[in-house]
Amino acid sequence: MKIMVETSARHIHVTAETFATLFGKDATLTNKKDLSQPGQFACAERVTVVGPKGELTMSILGPFRPADQVELALTDARKIGVAAPVRESGDIANTPGCKLVGPCGEVEIDCGIIAAKRHIHLTPEAAAEFGVEDKQIVSVTVGAEGRKVTFGDVVCRVHQNFFPAMHIDTDESNAAGLCGTVDGEIVL
Repeated sequence: MKIMVETSARHIHVTAETFATLFGKDATLTNKKDLSQPGQFACAERVTVVGPKGELTMSILGPFRPADQVELALTDARKIGVAAPVRESGDIANTPGCKLVGPCGEVEIDCGIIAAKRHIHLTPEAAAEFGVEDKQIVSVTVGAEGRKVTFGDVVCRVHQNFFPAMHIDTDESNAAGLCGTVDGEIVL
């Protein structure tokens, strides 16, 4: 049971209101590159995320979201002095906040920093083919000889608008010695 595995680098999702403060009221998101998930794209606009011990500059992913969310690898979180909890995207209650800095302004967010829980996007048809359900936890083996890794605690996320792909962060990708998009094997 092979699934495409992609490395998701640090990035930020913003609301339209936050974007207007950071980039100006007439600014719009600039699609730099479409991503594998339908309707999702990397933007040309970049934001500086400031924590207690440092800062990182990262890309915005579009489209706008209902809440601001900063997704970091745990190494990135340590670099800026934040204890980022491992969470599913959108689950930002009781998470650390930070300052966001753009060319036209700054925004303090009270919460929103997470290390994204490794996950697999699946359509209902692909989920049925793999024999999994929404929110089911599986393992996925990736990597070549000498760096093969089996990631546990991988949550399956099923929605009709998804494209089948697993997402891991840069720390996880580096641990397995991955380069680019690779195939992984789902282990139930």
